Amino acid sequence: MKNYYDIYIVGVGGQGILTIADIITLTAAKKGIDVNYYPTKGMAQRGGFVKAQLRIGRSADTFGPSIPKGGADLIVSMELSETLKAIRYAKKGADFVVLGTHWEPTAVMLGKAPYPEEEIVIDEIKKAGGMVSFLSPANVPEYARENLYTLGAIFAHSKLSGIFTQEEIEQVIEERWPSVAEGNLKGFRAGLEAVVIN
Repeated sequence: MKNYYDIYIVGVGGQGILTIADIITLTAAKKGIDVNYYPTKGMAQRGGFVKAQLRIGRSADTFGPSIPKGGADLIVSMELSETLKAIRYAKKGADFVVLGTHWEPTAVMLGKAPYPEEEIVIDEIKKAGGMVSFLSPANVPEYARENLYTLGAIFAHSKLSGIFTQEEIEQVIEERWPSVAEGNLKGFRAGLEAVVIN
């Protein structure tokens, strides 16, 4: 692989952030591509901050696991407000795939801070030079797991499709959950066809 590709994924506990990262990491490993995977769990309970950093094409012997500020080629956010924390890690021209799920932080619940509007988040991404693909949670089919649906959208709206084929990702999904492979693949494929706001 000639080029490096760094992915910064954020969200909250219970959304399957690390599952997305696991699938991408396993797909890279099966293809023989170096991948450096650095998961971070904040609060352990559901709703706590979670992030994962993937450095594809970078050997762990040569490169550290952390993506520097301004270094990510792709930002994936599964929670709207967490997107704002991730923007500083994006390269100019980075792709953003954002699922606009709302999980109110403590400050918002206590009335000490407003929750950001979708338009504000999208505007901040564009100000930073990012290319945004926004997914409405209302469009996620009932049968689909949000993380696999988002993974499909990531594949459709980023340069990840230049690294892996759809079949390679689907093979990892099938191997990970063989007893429910059909349903999970259906959710992933729905994400491939997701309507996005740019």
